[in-house]
Amino acid sequence: QVQLVESGGGLVQAGGSLRLSCVASGIKFSIYAMGWYRQAPGKQRELVANIGSGGSTNYANSVKGRFTISRDNAKNTVYLQMNSLKPEDTAVYYCSAATGPYNFWGHGTQVTVSS
Repeated sequence: QVQLVESGGGLVQAGGSLRLSCVASGIKFSIYAMGWYRQAPGKQRELVANIGSGGSTNYANSVKGRFTISRDNAKNTVYLQMNSLKPEDTAVYYCSAATGPYNFWGHGTQVTVSS
């Protein structure tokens, strides 16, 4: 079955960095667009960044210049490098994989940024 497993979350001070990873299994990873979303308490889930099968990227305005999404098709893994973290980046971060009518989600990893 399809599994997306996120890791790399944790507690960090404002201005710090974290690198999230998401390992996919059960899918032909290279054809999927991969994304990172986040959901803060009391808020809707929002797109943070995504990367297409061809490597094109898209970022939310709030993270442009601070976060970088990348993928390694040989490792079935998508990464989110997060620099200059702010308290407002605190959320559960979810990995997604999408192609055509198929859309899969991971269970999420908590990121907490202290001020």
